[in-house]
Amino acid sequence: MMMAAIAARICGCLMTLLCLSSAAWATSDQASTPQVKASLVASHAAVSPGLSMVLAVKLEIAPHWHTYWRNPGDSGTVTTIDWKFSQPVTTGEIIWPLPDRFRMGPIVNYGYADQVTLPTPVTLPADLPLGKPLHVEAVVDWLVCKEECIPQQVTLALDLPVVPAAQQTQPTTVAQLQPVPVANFPVHLVQQANGLQLLLDSPALKQSVVEDVWFYPYEWGRIAQSQPQGLSQTEAGIALALTTGDQPLQAGQALHGVLVVKRKQGQATSVIAYTLSPTLSAAVKQLQPSSDRPAPEVEGLGWALLLAFAGGLVLNLMPCVFPVLSMKALSLISHAQLTRRALRTQGWIYTFGVVLSFVLLALLLLALKAGGAEIGWGFQFQSPWFVCLMAYVMFAVGLSLSGVFDIGASVTGVGSDLADQPGLWGSFFTGVLATVVATPCTAPFMAAALGFALTRPAPELVLIFVSLGLGLAFPYLLLTYWPRLQRLLPKPGVWMEYTKQLFAFPMYGASLWLVWVLAQQQGPLAVGLSLSGLLLIAFAAWVYAISRAMTVTSRWLATVTISTALLAALWLVTRLSAVPTSTAAASDTTTSTWQPYSAEKLQQLLAEGKPVFLNFTAAWCISCLVNEKVALSQPAVQQSFQQQGITYLKGDWTNKDAAITQVLTQFGRSGVPLYVFYPAGQPAQPVVLPQILTPAIVLSHIQPSSSFQSSF
Repeated sequence: MMMAAIAARICGCLMTLLCLSSAAWATSDQASTPQVKASLVASHAAVSPGLSMVLAVKLEIAPHWHTYWRNPGDSGTVTTIDWKFSQPVTTGEIIWPLPDRFRMGPIVNYGYADQVTLPTPVTLPADLPLGKPLHVEAVVDWLVCKEECIPQQVTLALDLPVVPAAQQTQPTTVAQLQPVPVANFPVHLVQQANGLQLLLDSPALKQSVVEDVWFYPYEWGRIAQSQPQGLSQTEAGIALALTTGDQPLQAGQALHGVLVVKRKQGQATSVIAYTLSPTLSAAVKQLQPSSDRPAPEVEGLGWALLLAFAGGLVLNLMPCVFPVLSMKALSLISHAQLTRRALRTQGWIYTFGVVLSFVLLALLLLALKAGGAEIGWGFQFQSPWFVCLMAYVMFAVGLSLSGVFDIGASVTGVGSDLADQPGLWGSFFTGVLATVVATPCTAPFMAAALGFALTRPAPELVLIFVSLGLGLAFPYLLLTYWPRLQRLLPKPGVWMEYTKQLFAFPMYGASLWLVWVLAQQQGPLAVGLSLSGLLLIAFAAWVYAISRAMTVTSRWLATVTISTALLAALWLVTRLSAVPTSTAAASDTTTSTWQPYSAEKLQQLLAEGKPVFLNFTAAWCISCLVNEKVALSQPAVQQSFQQQGITYLKGDWTNKDAAITQVLTQFGRSGVPLYVFYPAGQPAQPVVLPQILTPAIVLSHIQPSSSFQSSF
C-alpha cells in the first residue's frame, strides 16, 4: 500500500512534467484556458479603510475535468493564489469548500469538478488613502486533470474604489462563505491493529440515518485515502475505520481534517460537515477476539497475576520445557528417600531459582524498554549469541547425563545429603535452566498477562513475572509437600544410571534444534561455527573426565587444555553477528501455501475484501512449529484455505522485527505464537485463535457454519 501510494504520487508528478503546459496571461478580472474559466470577485464593489472583506477566485471547470483540494490525495497539486496589492493588505488562508472524491483505478484524489469558489479573507489598512483605487492582482496556479493533467496559470486583476465608510457598498454573497464549523460533540481517535478508529459520539450520527461518511485529512500521508473507511455503529454514535498512511501519526499528535456526512431526510439527502482535530490516544485500543472461546481479558493487576500463575502451570507441559523435565524427574527420584524437611528445602531452592530468574528477566525487559527497544517474550532467542550459548549449555548437560563428566553428583546421586552445598546449587540451577528454556514458548493464559505486564509500571511488571515463576515451579514444590505423591515415585536403584543416560538424548535434541534456529538466523556459516564449538566442548569434557586419574602436573596441563578449548568455543560465538543477518521461514519449507507477512500486503488484501489468516511465528518457538505441523499444514486445513480463497500470511519473528512486535502488542500479546483470522469483508473484526491448535480448532474459526463447530 505504501509503495502504491508513493508510486501514484511519482506518476502524478511525471504526468505534470511531461504533459503540455498552457497559460493564459491576463490583466482583467477574468481569464480562460480550454479547460478552466477563472474570475476574480470581491465581496464589496467599493471598499473603505479598515474594512474586513473577502476576495475569491472562481473556477468554472469543463466537463470531465477537475482541479485539486488543499490535500490532493494520491496525486495532483494543490491550487495556489499569490496575492499582490497596491497598498499593504493583510490576507488570510484560503477557506476551502468541501471537496469531492475522484477515483482512477487504485488512485483516489480530492478536488473539484464543474465549478468552485476559493475565498480568502482580507483586512484593509486603516490608513488606506481615499480616492485612489486599490489595485488587486492574483496569480493563480492549478493543475487540471482528466486522463491527462495540465498545469495552468493565470493572472487576474481588479481595481476597487476606496471611499469613506458611509459610501461603502453592501457585501455580496461571496462574503457569506464561512469555514466548516468545528464539531460540537466528543471525537476520539484510537489506535487499532490494522489502523485507526475515529469515534464520533453524537446521537444525530446513527448508522440508520447516515447515507455516507468520509473523512478528508488536511495533511497527506496521515491516512491512506485510497482505502475504504469502514462505518460501524456504536452506543454513542458511529465509528469510522481509517487505514494508516505513509506518514502515520504518533501518540499525542492530532489528525486535522473535515468530516463530510450525508444524512437521509425522507426522500432527500442533506450534507453536513465538521472540522475535526482529534488527538491520537497513547493507549492502544485492543480488538476483542470474536471466537467462540475468547481469550481472557485482563482487567486489573489481580486478574493478571492469576493468569500469569495459570500460564506458568501450563508452561510445564509445553514442548519448550521438555528437555529440562528429564533433569527434574531424575532429581525427584534421587530425593525420594530423603526426609520431608529435606525434600521441601530442595523444592524451595528450585522455586527460588525459577522466581529469581524471572525477576532478572523482568528487570532486563525494563532496561531494554527504557532504552527504546521493541521487545517481547522470548526476545533473547532473537540474539544469535544467546542461541549459540544455549546450544552449548544443552550439549554440555547431555554430556554430563551420558556420564562423560559429572557436574552435580549430589543432585542425581542416591541418598544425597541436603546439607551438602552442591545439592542445593543443583536444584537452584535446575530452576534457572527451566526458566531459560521456557521463554521461547507462550503458554495459554500467559499471553494476556504478559501483554498487560509490558504496558504497566515496573513494580506491577515484576509482580506478574514473579507470579509466572511461581506457576512454573508450583508442581515441583507441590510434590515435595505431598507425601502420597512422593510414594508414587519409583525406588532408587541401578536403573537410574541408565535412565539418566537415556535422558541425555532430549538434551542433544535440544542442542540440535538450537543449531537449526541459528541456521535460520544466519545461514550455513553459523552452523559450522556452532558445530565447531560443540566439538571443542566435547573435547574439553573428555579431557576433564580422564584428568581425574592423572598426576598433579598432568592435571595442570589438562586444566590449561580445557580452558583453551572452552575459550575457543566462546570465541567462535563472537564470530557470529550480534544482529541477525538473514531471515528465513520459521517452519514450512513449502512456501507455495503461504506468503511472507507485510503490513502493506495485509492492508491491500483487506481493502480488496479478501479473507486473510495471519500466523506470527519464530524458528525458536517449539509451540509454533508443533501447531504448524499438527494443524496448519494438515490437508484439511490447507484445502479449506484454498476453497475459501483465504490468503495465508506468515510473519517470522525469529530475528528482531519491530513491526511484528508492534502488531503483537496491539493484540495484547508479548510473544509468539499469534494466530489471527480476518473474515472476508470484515477488516475491523479479526478473530484471534487459541495458542494451541488442532485442525478442528482452525476449521471451526475459518468455517463458521462448518460441522466442526460441534466438535467442541
